[in-house]
Amino acid sequence: MRVLGISGSLRRGSFNAALLRVAAERLPAGAELALFDRLREVPPYDEDVDVAREPAAVHELREAVREADAVLIATPEYNSSIPGQLKNALDWVSRPAGRSALRGKPVAVIGASTGMFGAVWAQAELRKVLAAMGGRVIEAELPIAHANELLRGDRLELPPQQAEQLEEILAELVAAAETEAEATAPIAA
Repeated sequence: MRVLGISGSLRRGSFNAALLRVAAERLPAGAELALFDRLREVPPYDEDVDVAREPAAVHELREAVREADAVLIATPEYNSSIPGQLKNALDWVSRPAGRSALRGKPVAVIGASTGMFGAVWAQAELRKVLAAMGGRVIEAELPIAHANELLRGDRLELPPQQAEQLEEILAELVAAAETEAEATAPIAA
């Protein structure tokens, strides 16, 4: 079971990348997290460019989404919404219209921020966008507030209640991916 992890932050010391590292450690047995780390290289969406020549980072992102059994996005919150680079990358994934690489794929959203709300608005906005793209959105959130106080090395040290919430979201995501795999598996003759 392959879960694609995408951090909505471009920062080297991203709290959301640190949150994905914690998620990788807490996935159910048999699941692994593959991190897409080329978000910075995805150019602004331009249909003319998309039709003429798919940029390499865009091709890699679309393929990573297609090949994953599920997607986990960890996002910060910018101006009470989704970071522009993350939204832009998802616009690429959603194209061509009607053939989104995310169509039917289980996806969950979590988030960390230095503020007191833990990117809760960005998570809500992102779930809306992912549903519009055809993703099977897990309707759960994990707002990690004051993430700067939880950082230990390159990962976040979550309090027990939040660690448990994360494990529940991951279990639901993987279960949805397993159900999807069973539903689309070819029937043996």
